Amino acid sequence: MTEMIEVPDAEDDWEPATELPASRRNPARQASMFQSATWPLSSLALLSVDLEAVARRLKLTLESSWDGHGNVRAAFFVLDGTDFVVTHHEGDAPGTHVWTRKGGPVDPAARAGSLLAALGVGPEAVSYSTWGVGTDLRHVPAAWGRGRGKPTWSYQDLWARFRRSPELFVGRVSFGAVVAFLNGYGIASDKVLLYGFREWLAAKLGYGGNLVYWVLAEKLIFPDGRPEEPWSPETEQHAVAGLIDLIDEYFDSLASNPEARPEMV
Repeated sequence: MTEMIEVPDAEDDWEPATELPASRRNPARQASMFQSATWPLSSLALLSVDLEAVARRLKLTLESSWDGHGNVRAAFFVLDGTDFVVTHHEGDAPGTHVWTRKGGPVDPAARAGSLLAALGVGPEAVSYSTWGVGTDLRHVPAAWGRGRGKPTWSYQDLWARFRRSPELFVGRVSFGAVVAFLNGYGIASDKVLLYGFREWLAAKLGYGGNLVYWVLAEKLIFPDGRPEEPWSPETEQHAVAGLIDLIDEYFDSLASNPEARPEMV
């Protein structure tokens, strides 16, 4: 029989492995089964339906877990060849976040359409959506439009709501998720939201006119160099806050000097 060896208790100043304080002493960092099983996730949409209703309609079993944003309920399922994950975090506003993992149609609009059809709901159920790079906008189904009964927002309204509560638009807030949402909204709105932002960033840096805006933003957010990946939650939060501050600064510059915005062609 193997003799069992005693292990010392945790050091007095070690925090739980599930916590992510600014200064970690515990060398271990614990991930939940939800985090381990779902990475990487691509945000697809926020639906104005209760997660329980989604589970009831599709006869799914909801699982309880947790991640860096707190307790979460989720269900994993495959529909028309696409791996879907539907979630709701404790304390979030009502609604169901929809994520995809792999498989199925490449076009996110087709993925959304198949899910809405299975749920038996129309486009009015889509509160927010994240467009995928390369989506063919000539064949976007109605599922990707807001319902007719909902008000139309200007891009200024959209930005005001986004900067106040980005988690309502992208679910799990990270620099990559925010950039993906802004890019998607840009595609859907003919680039009206951030038109001229890249040129403004390049002028602020004094170089980089050939770079995409998020790379230019990273250079301003991390003046000492881009951190190695994977980024910690603190680094992600810093990057997101920095990007939002830069966009706010850009809009302020336009408000004070409207002619500074390039003409759209």
